Amino acid sequence: MDNFPFIILVQPQLAENIGMTARAMMNCGLYNLRLVSPGQDHLSPKAVAASSGAEEILEQARIFNTTEEAIADLEQVYATTSRHRDQIKFVYTAEQAMQNFDTLCRQNIKCGILFGPERTGLQNDDISLADAIINIPLNPRHCSLNLSQAVLLVGYEFFKRRTDIPGTRFVTNGAEIAPKEKLFQFFSYLEKELDDCGNFKVDEKRPRMVRNLRNIFSRPQLTGQELDTLYGVINYLRRPHKN
Repeated sequence: MDNFPFIILVQPQLAENIGMTARAMMNCGLYNLRLVSPGQDHLSPKAVAASSGAEEILEQARIFNTTEEAIADLEQVYATTSRHRDQIKFVYTAEQAMQNFDTLCRQNIKCGILFGPERTGLQNDDISLADAIINIPLNPRHCSLNLSQAVLLVGYEFFKRRTDIPGTRFVTNGAEIAPKEKLFQFFSYLEKELDDCGNFKVDEKRPRMVRNLRNIFSRPQLTGQELDTLYGVINYLRRPHKN
């Protein structure tokens, strides 16, 4: 798994956040976790519970004393921060950064992403070690992210490039779309019932009303089962009922 980015948490404070980070990583197919001087045990019951089944990432995580040690064997490192801190560096969105990393990782170049402590974020000294900055543009009134949320947002951008994500789908749960013939039969049935009950009172308006009704029932790609349901509703409404 060395051809995937390393997630590096610098001085994470809470075990729960380390666990939730592991969960976010697992969601995105990322398994390389490094911790720099964590404030709490990353294998504590709180961390494991928060990982929600991603404890293998916690078990395989490597611990380092300094950021320099954690990234020494990496060739490209980006730092996530909402503040540039007056440093001269390329600044990428998460999407742009992970497009770069996807290309680099396919060339077997080892890459890592730095995430700072929950309270303060990355310090200038840590950011100075990075090749570039990742900035996630959010509402300027409230752009603070939980540590695991930041990992998830960045990780998902990488995941999208390694996965064939399906586009818009129409899910019928096994039901077959009704052929046009059945839809036309339903139109005829509905229009006859409306004629019989006197709904089309003005002959001049009838063609437009019929078109509107046909448009309504043509749009949603009705299944045969749904047409049967509509037949049943109409049959029920046309029967006399006791008050």
